[in-house]
Amino acid sequence: MPKKLVAILVVCVLFLSSGINAQCAMCRAVLANSENQKQAEAVNDGIVYLMVIPYLLVGVVGYFIYRSRRKVKG
Repeated sequence: MPKKLVAILVVCVLFLSSGINAQCAMCRAVLANSENQKQAEAVNDGIVYLMVIPYLLVGVVGYFIYRSRRKVKG
């Protein structure tokens, strides 16, 4: 895959994933009864944030491993 296409896909995934409705069953049940919509949105944003960080870290570590192995072979 060309590097530009990969970069575009990564940017799209990062920016478009913020609209995902990511709630566990317990959080959804508690917040469905809540009248405070800002609290529900904050919990939802927190879940998405916690979901993205591990993938981002694995991607960064994978990139550095790829780059270091590429230098050794080249």
